[in-house]
Amino acid sequence: MIFIQNSARCLRVAVVATLLTASSLAVFAKESALNYLKDGKPAAAELLAPPPLPDSAEQAADMATVRSVYHAANDMDKQAAYAEKKFSVFNFTGAVGAYFVETNLPKTAKFFEKVQLDAETVTDLGKDYFHRPRPFTTDTNLANGKLEKSFSYPSGHSTESMVLALVLAELMPAQHDAILAHARQIGWHRVQIARHYPTDIYAGRVLAQAIVKQFKKSEKFEEEFNEAKAEIEAARKAALN
Repeated sequence: MIFIQNSARCLRVAVVATLLTASSLAVFAKESALNYLKDGKPAAAELLAPPPLPDSAEQAADMATVRSVYHAANDMDKQAAYAEKKFSVFNFTGAVGAYFVETNLPKTAKFFEKVQLDAETVTDLGKDYFHRPRPFTTDTNLANGKLEKSFSYPSGHSTESMVLALVLAELMPAQHDAILAHARQIGWHRVQIARHYPTDIYAGRVLAQAIVKQFKKSEKFEEEFNEAKAEIEAARKAALN
């Protein structure tokens, strides 16, 4: 009997160890794919406060806001949100100018793809750490369209769009306010279709600032940032002629 109990205990320990190893390997794989970030920084788990606790007054208030915003959103808002399920830096063309398109800016496109992938990786690691269910999971009456299977906190759309915006605004300071306003809109659209809580969106904006701050410690980032700046300026001048 003692042998059986010990064997069962050993099996449980082995299973837990295997799961932990698999999880660690998954994190390592994600971090090793980063372009401009090093040493696992910034880490959402260390930087961000935890989301509201389930069944707390904070959570109830967060959910009440989602319901209110979702039901108040018009069809145009919702269609815009659905259209932004996949987005890139060229979603900001309206805030920048008609010349700001991928065909004119191949180096810039590749640079911002790397920027966005890094932001996505950091956010995904945070989602996997906090494990917050999305609003439509908690309240199935909010389910609409094709639903995501990932977790809610922090918002990937909010983080990624604000990272793109902060970097782009440094390249184009004259359009700074319009660029950041568009990023905020992309994030808020996610509340309008009940994909995220407001606190997910705000956390994403905080995380975005930390990511961009860390980017600036990378020589590779600075080099490719300057290449993008030169390419954008050349395209802007060509559009004026």
